[in-house]
Amino acid sequence: MKKILLIITSCLAIFSSCKDFLKEEPYSFLSNSNFYQNENDALAALNGVFTPMQAQSFYGRTAWLITELTGDNLLALGNATVDRGTLNNYTFTASNGEISNWWNQNYLMINRANDVIVNVPNISMDTTRRNDIVGNAKFLRALAYFELMRTFGDLPVFLAPTGAQSNLTPSRTPVADIYKLIIQDLKYAEANCLPENKIATVNKGRVSSGAASSLLAKVYLTRASTSAAAPGDYADALNQCNKVINSGLYKLLPVYADIFDCNKKNGAEHIFSVQFEMPPSTGNIVIRMMYPTQSGGSASFGASTSLFNSYTKADSTRKNWNVTNKSGTTTVSPYFFKYRDSQWTSQSNNSRTNWLILRYADVLLMQSEAMNQLDAGDAKKFDGINKVRTRAGLAGLNLSNTPAKDNFVDALLNERAWELCMEGHRRWDLLRMGKLKQVMQANRGVTVQDNQLLLPIPQTELDLNPNLKQNPGF
Repeated sequence: MKKILLIITSCLAIFSSCKDFLKEEPYSFLSNSNFYQNENDALAALNGVFTPMQAQSFYGRTAWLITELTGDNLLALGNATVDRGTLNNYTFTASNGEISNWWNQNYLMINRANDVIVNVPNISMDTTRRNDIVGNAKFLRALAYFELMRTFGDLPVFLAPTGAQSNLTPSRTPVADIYKLIIQDLKYAEANCLPENKIATVNKGRVSSGAASSLLAKVYLTRASTSAAAPGDYADALNQCNKVINSGLYKLLPVYADIFDCNKKNGAEHIFSVQFEMPPSTGNIVIRMMYPTQSGGSASFGASTSLFNSYTKADSTRKNWNVTNKSGTTTVSPYFFKYRDSQWTSQSNNSRTNWLILRYADVLLMQSEAMNQLDAGDAKKFDGINKVRTRAGLAGLNLSNTPAKDNFVDALLNERAWELCMEGHRRWDLLRMGKLKQVMQANRGVTVQDNQLLLPIPQTELDLNPNLKQNPGF
């Protein structure tokens, strides 16, 4: 994605809260009738779909507050805001501001994507490039609905931009129907987005066909674990993983640290990432949030001792990169040292660190997860997980040392924590494998109630939309 993003906010309405989230903020004289005229307009509009992802209220911070603070690996420290602290200890309510951010920013991206999906097909331009632009928008719409659905369950669904909506206060659409929409969008993206090796360097960060295949695998794998499961979900997840693996376009980087090297971004292991850069582009705040004050950070978050102590001695490569209790010669509480940038300035909010949404190691681990569900006795289910372990310098697993289906699930959860910690997966992994309540109690001493497997619909949305009903227990 180009570093300078053009935001066409007059034709890309902003969701903020129910009736209000469908009200446009006019920043110029542009409108759909005079804007969508040529390919440059289409590209500018697509850039406007990507732009919200960089906000601190979205993938710049809120994404990992929602997905990691509600897991067992990330801790909100003593200076945490009330919103962050209540996410961390499961005392959150419908008034939590970070939950509202997550809702609003995902719907903002949906609305902007809808604008592109509806208007770009009417532009006279090269068909392949036009379909690639629409495919990017459909991927981003699917991603947003997937994030929202995993968080809240049934959702209000919008498939047209603001001006074309006949009902601005819809009721919630069932999860099963939303899955169908997500899969339909991702199949279009898979068929129409460029493969990774055809995306120009200046456009890195755009959606590839491999990204669509990878997200489809995760969608099928997730649906298979729910009451909305469809026959063949695990087989479909495996097929999507194999498609990415067999494409030959992605591979594990030999050196684990290279995944997070800001000078080696968008490499062979990176499938889809939110792009960050130094000013005047948008920088990432994650380093300051994670580092202790002795290292120039704000000490806002820490790593749990359960994660810190769970790495084996042999897994020193990943442990030493991901977490530490050292700041120079000083011993401190464990913290995430995973994100680094040689150009980051102490106490600043800006780093070049991309936020990884999909990477190849995740696909390999999903392949093993799907195969374990399909046939726990198939020795090939160890192929994916063992490739990840081999890169870390670890011995492989096999049917002798991990014999049962449930043993494998536990091993896989551990492997995903050691490999993918603080990358926005933990809550979803624990939910998908039915372990959230158990792990939070064992590792954090936090009791998770059944109703907290979903988060509450923001109260602001309920106040403005009489057709929305709150999740039970809130």
